[in-house]
Amino acid sequence: MSQSIAIKTMALRNDSWHIDFKLLIPVMALISIGLIMVASASFSFAEYKFGDHFFFVKRHFAYLILGLCAMALCFYVRPDFWANYSLLWVLLSVLLLIAVLIPGVGLNLNGSRRWLSLGGFTLQVSEFAKIATVIFLATKLEKYRDTLSDNWMQFGKLIAVITLLALLLILEPDFGSVAVLSCTFLAMLFLGGSHIRQFTSLLLVAMGAFWLMVTAAPYRLARLTTYLDPWSDQFNSGYQLTQSLIAFGRGELFGVGLGQSVQKMLYLPDAHTDFVFAIYAEEFGFIGVIALLLLYSFLVVRIMQLGKKAIANQQWYAVYTLTGFGLLLSGQAFINLGVNAGLLPTKGLTLPFVSYGGSSLLVCCAMVGIMLRLSHEIHRTKTVVGRSGYAK
Repeated sequence: MSQSIAIKTMALRNDSWHIDFKLLIPVMALISIGLIMVASASFSFAEYKFGDHFFFVKRHFAYLILGLCAMALCFYVRPDFWANYSLLWVLLSVLLLIAVLIPGVGLNLNGSRRWLSLGGFTLQVSEFAKIATVIFLATKLEKYRDTLSDNWMQFGKLIAVITLLALLLILEPDFGSVAVLSCTFLAMLFLGGSHIRQFTSLLLVAMGAFWLMVTAAPYRLARLTTYLDPWSDQFNSGYQLTQSLIAFGRGELFGVGLGQSVQKMLYLPDAHTDFVFAIYAEEFGFIGVIALLLLYSFLVVRIMQLGKKAIANQQWYAVYTLTGFGLLLSGQAFINLGVNAGLLPTKGLTLPFVSYGGSSLLVCCAMVGIMLRLSHEIHRTKTVVGRSGYAK
């Protein structure tokens, strides 16, 4: 009798939905900060360019609604759906990356072809390529986890995929996405069981390719060197970074107050996109910066905790997917924060959940939805029936 009661209890627990609030709360906090900061940082530029203070706020809010819908949808979709069609997602990403390079199809903005226009909204294809690549690689690493170190043919196929994606991203060009995606790919391969010789050879090739890309174009080399001393050319190549540093300096300890930023008044370019963190630091100061960093830290730590639980349950697809998404989010946040603070060369990457950018927001929300579902699946496997007949 007690045995049947325990089994029924386990079934009820497994059928109920588990919402991981330790993951969801920092995400919603970051999204809320993003909506407020996009509104604050874009008012002046929106009025100057479109005659509407709320132009970017309205669009960001529309993308936010779509992002929350994507999060809910991905939460209700079983993880094996993404895994079973992982090759399809990568092929679709390749086709879309090729499409943006076709004149008349891809939008050319600021000298780059990264966007497709759909119904008045723009989609940055590279953002979707990131999530598709992680899902594809997680599926392959689960399958070849015990044999990848000896299977050079399969290792070569994986390298061919990332090479093709990187080449298409370089042609746009979108070097920020190349850096984030390549580093995530390398880390996942290392954690997925690749041999140290495979990893080392790939790392050396990647470093060589990076150096060739930097030295091939003078403007890239200027970006790489200017950030070391932006004040030496503060009205040309160092202008954006010097204005960002001025914003940090004005923020001091407690900031100048929400909406009181001076740098957003057409001084700092891309104040609501790539450099929204500088405006945030100006308005909320050092204390606000620490609070934002803590939110990202809580988010990444929770993702890694889920990955650790998945390892204990031997749910290897969940392990690699969670690790990949955690690396994507933390890597992109680290680069954006580093660029804003002058610690890294300037790259056009948004701050996850905070910067204005519909494609980034959609993809980040979709990743959170998938991770929430993986957390639910991990939680379900915890309840087992022991020999005594009690669920534990």
